[in-house]
Amino acid sequence: MGQPMTGEKRGLLTRALHLAALRRWTQMARAASQTDLPDLRRQRGMARRLKAQLDALIHVADARLALPVIGNQAFPRPEDADWAWRPELWCGPLATPGMSSVKSQSMLGAEATLFHDCAKSELTLRQLRNTREADLAAYGLRMDVFRFDGSYLSLAIDLPETAHIGLTRKHLIRIDTIVEMEKRLEIFARLNIRHGPNTEQIVRELPLHQDEIRVEFDLAYTKLNEKRVERMWLDLIFEGPQMNQVVLRDLTFSRRKRAEL
Repeated sequence: MGQPMTGEKRGLLTRALHLAALRRWTQMARAASQTDLPDLRRQRGMARRLKAQLDALIHVADARLALPVIGNQAFPRPEDADWAWRPELWCGPLATPGMSSVKSQSMLGAEATLFHDCAKSELTLRQLRNTREADLAAYGLRMDVFRFDGSYLSLAIDLPETAHIGLTRKHLIRIDTIVEMEKRLEIFARLNIRHGPNTEQIVRELPLHQDEIRVEFDLAYTKLNEKRVERMWLDLIFEGPQMNQVVLRDLTFSRRKRAEL
């Protein structure tokens, strides 16, 4: 018995067959003006059937190749950033892409948790594939809020350990996001840093009226104990979310040292 064909050999054979077919169709196209009509009619039928399949492949390929790359961690960041990160929810497909009637403390993926105090939840969360040319993140997060009888609604994002390794009071933490909404609402970003028994909190309102939705947290104004930092997370707090749909197309973090005065 012969040896099984390896992947490399199969690739070479496929390429050879493709080139042979391409040469054959090139020759038939060049000779079409002189080809006998019965043969030309047969070739036209073959070409139409082939063209239908090629058009279908090109259509799907164009759509898929135009989408942001799954797992992409590329995004604009300060040149002097010593850490940058995009959470998994915006990078790749989750095992559970969505949920309805979301209860408080429900997690979507390993890093995002929704908190609220509604007596009856009329909230849905769903990860969706970004398709716009401007999107760098492969996925976005859509939140639909119908009747809302609670007093707070927030989405907590746990930051990885790499976010606080070497963290000092000289650091600035920046978040960039892309937000779409059916109607205007206020969104606040609260950075939480747990160090020993204490937790520092810095709150900023997202400038939703600006083209670039970006806020920075200056750790110089905290009482951070640099030697005892244990955990960091971000709360996105939604004010007046009822009867609204909010889409977070992207969410990224970066860290840099403040310039010395």
